[in-house]
Amino acid sequence: MNIFLKEYLNVLRLEKNLSENTISSYRNDLVSLIGYLELAKVNDFSQVNYKLLNSFFKKLQELGLSRTSAARYYSSIKGFFNYLFSNKYMESNPVEKVSPPKLSKNLPSVLTVEEMDKILSIPVVDDKLGLRDKSVLEVLYACGLRVSELIELKISNLFFDEEIIRVFGKGSKERLVPIGSSAIKWTKEYLLKSRPLLEKKLKSEGAVFLNNRGTKLSRMGVWKIVDRYTKEAGIERDVHPHTFRHTFATHLLEGGADLRAVQEMLGHADISTTQIYTHIDRDYIKQVHRDFHPRG
Repeated sequence: MNIFLKEYLNVLRLEKNLSENTISSYRNDLVSLIGYLELAKVNDFSQVNYKLLNSFFKKLQELGLSRTSAARYYSSIKGFFNYLFSNKYMESNPVEKVSPPKLSKNLPSVLTVEEMDKILSIPVVDDKLGLRDKSVLEVLYACGLRVSELIELKISNLFFDEEIIRVFGKGSKERLVPIGSSAIKWTKEYLLKSRPLLEKKLKSEGAVFLNNRGTKLSRMGVWKIVDRYTKEAGIERDVHPHTFRHTFATHLLEGGADLRAVQEMLGHADISTTQIYTHIDRDYIKQVHRDFHPRG
């Protein structure tokens, strides 16, 4: 069974161009399923039926798996069995009779404009790391980036004259995102005054945001920045980098921005993903950002 898994993961990597993080999630989910099947004395996928899959999902539920995680498992397993069936490795597709886990539409946690202003006012900008942190927070809020997109941001992908940045999102998909005047101002300050003090030419590789060692900021580094300034602002609930992304989307939509423009900015392939917060011309997207983002 592991031979088919290896083949499928290679297809995801080479043909679907999915990120290593996504492929790792698929692998973990499918390895769990294979382990369950082996315990049930099933050693060939052709022996798998919908009853076995339903019992697997029931077991996950008993183990306390969240609905969101169960939905991810379902997506991984459905994709895998669709692949096996379409390539004639199986005569029937057992997933067709398995209902997907129902997801509750929980609204993401967001910050108010006042809370965001307070966080952004905390960093000490005459300190090299304080100025970097100010730029990090401004860009997260101004552009609604994922953490992975922020830490992979290169100087060559900043187009301040056009008020946009180029971002590579999930599956290395490229998109252009507007960046507001406040984030431009503080990122220019950081690039002029702080980054040269942090840069180590053989290590920095053109990354915008660097740590004290001259290498690009890590995911944990960004988390620590967000956590520190949130606590210093006196906000007691959990706030993480993705909260800034939710807040970016919510503030735009609350201001009256078009749902499809926000979808484009976030890099969501499916507009229903954006609708939980409540192909467009680039100039229009920039105008929407300018008109409706609190710091546009």
